[in-house]
Amino acid sequence: MVDFKIPQWYTTPMAQVVLVGITCFATVGMFSAVSNLGAGGLSDITLSDTSNGVLYGTFAITGLVSGAINNLLGPRLTLFIGTLGYALYVGSLWCYQTQGTGWFVILAGALLGVSAALLWSAQGAIMMSYPLEKDKGRAFAIFWAIFQFGSFIGSIIALAINIESGKLSAVSTSTYIAFLVIIFVGVASSFLVLPPNKVIRSDGTIVKLEAVSKPHEEVVGMMRLLKDWRMLALVPMFFASNYFYAYQGAINTNLFDGPTRALNATLEGAGAIVGALMIGYFCLDLKWFARRTRGYLGLAVVTVLIVIVWSVALAWQVEFTRADVSDANRINYHDSNYKGKGALFFFCAPPALFFVWLADTRGWRADYFSDACYQALAYWIMSALSNDPFTLARYAGLYKALQSAGSAGSFGMDAVSTPFLNEHLASWLMMLASLPLAWLVIRSVKETNYEDEKVVYVDDVRHGHAEEGVAAREDSIEKASVEEHKA
Repeated sequence: MVDFKIPQWYTTPMAQVVLVGITCFATVGMFSAVSNLGAGGLSDITLSDTSNGVLYGTFAITGLVSGAINNLLGPRLTLFIGTLGYALYVGSLWCYQTQGTGWFVILAGALLGVSAALLWSAQGAIMMSYPLEKDKGRAFAIFWAIFQFGSFIGSIIALAINIESGKLSAVSTSTYIAFLVIIFVGVASSFLVLPPNKVIRSDGTIVKLEAVSKPHEEVVGMMRLLKDWRMLALVPMFFASNYFYAYQGAINTNLFDGPTRALNATLEGAGAIVGALMIGYFCLDLKWFARRTRGYLGLAVVTVLIVIVWSVALAWQVEFTRADVSDANRINYHDSNYKGKGALFFFCAPPALFFVWLADTRGWRADYFSDACYQALAYWIMSALSNDPFTLARYAGLYKALQSAGSAGSFGMDAVSTPFLNEHLASWLMMLASLPLAWLVIRSVKETNYEDEKVVYVDDVRHGHAEEGVAAREDSIEKASVEEHKA
């Protein structure tokens, strides 16, 4: 029997981050593309809000235990199960388009909530625990850029297929077929992900000696998680992180026609990609600063973005209400009032200005640039608290549970036709309130966690000496980086 040896490059953390990014590119990215077309790809806004509310409700409940499930099943199987719900949900939208089966959309939304919680727990564990501490900002940037590129490409597909009609009220059948083909590729790609005991960092350490956890360990781990003051302090940040999605979807649906919704979704994906790359590479992983200082810098950037972007969006929002919206006055990308005034908030990044300028009269599409930075900071803070994949899977599960609870609330808010201004202020104020608490958690971040957590070297495993683990070696790449900042 031939013994297949895994290529060395394939076992590196960044290779695995790229792989999980590809999986999410083809599954979550396509779902995001459909959602960003307005009303979740549906012409019935109430049905879309209901299905999304159910989706995020089950997502929130499952998220509380999804980290434990990931640790028991392993990331590969968990990721595979997690991808299946996206195919079912997009299929239900297609079925509704042709058969009018609204009940199926709601049922698929509930099942997607369960599977999505599993997918994001596995993704979070891989992205936050596999890389070295000095590379965790880049890991988020790479993953988020690939993932959002799925939304970007999916939106381009929708735009190319639908833009000729000029009067699209819902997504066409050919668009759904294109999305489903890509999603099934993503489902298959989940089997390429390696467990933590097969991944070797550049300093020779193995991510985790054990491939899976044990049930009693997960019970104890969940109890510790719920008593950790740092996680409790991050609850507002987690809850607020996706709250604005319902508001943005409602604005996109009510104010713009179909082709323009597709164009807006394309611009959103582009802005998110740029935002993730900029904060990951040029802020959170700056090698010249100590880790806590990088956290403070990231918090400052996010605070400035949230204040400026949402202030400018507010100036636009006060000019209209739900009562002003009708089919007759929907904005098309050819209209003169679609061209932007994004230069009003030229904030910290010239590339962002380009995407904002293209979008619309007040540049509210910049929210997706700031959203990428906000979520990057949340992930970075969690990953700075531990390097253990089992612990970080639980963190990721809690993060997505609370994030989804917020999303469920926001879609419920929109479903009862809450004034746009109220939705705007709720989204904005919750984010602002979360930032001081995030600062308190960043204050507790250590320069490294390798001195507190077991570190296992692949050479020790090969020689049978890894049972108890060892401290970080003096010649370790990570050790050298840490000592440099301590000096």
